[in-house]
Amino acid sequence: MNPIHIQYYKTKIGEMMIGSYDHQLCLLDFRYRKMRSRIDRRLQNGLMAEYVEKDDSILLETRKQLDEYLAGNRTKFTIPLLTVGSDFQKNVWQALLNVPYGTTSTYLQLTKDINNPKAVRAVANANGANAISIIIPCHRIIGSNGELVGYAGSLPVKKRLLNIESTPQQSLPF
Repeated sequence: MNPIHIQYYKTKIGEMMIGSYDHQLCLLDFRYRKMRSRIDRRLQNGLMAEYVEKDDSILLETRKQLDEYLAGNRTKFTIPLLTVGSDFQKNVWQALLNVPYGTTSTYLQLTKDINNPKAVRAVANANGANAISIIIPCHRIIGSNGELVGYAGSLPVKKRLLNIESTPQQSLPF
């Protein structure tokens, strides 16, 4: 049984918890969020693994790419991802990966993207259960009225992330 390697990492948007399992990123989340214990339980039960505080190459690369993103120098992440959740949740998270850098979408649009137009609340819940924040860009989802709504890292952090993405980028190699 492989462990889930975890590290805590302080960034300008808050302290993050980063985890990898079997050479894939399974966790990039705010350390002090409301749903912390529920997400940790889902990951540990789903992978039948315990957290072990240990660094590895995936965690190192995640910190590097996260820093580049937060500095406005990265628009795409190239880290292998491992999502742990129901098929419905995985479907929503896959749809989130298709929301382009620098754009926003809505919960209602996500329901259409997954061909389940009546599932607004379920889509919102799956969005909130995302364990790979920023890379699976749940921060790009806003209310149908254009308002910023719910975000595990807080609305001011969501606004900051959207501001990073709205700043014109230099021509970047990634």
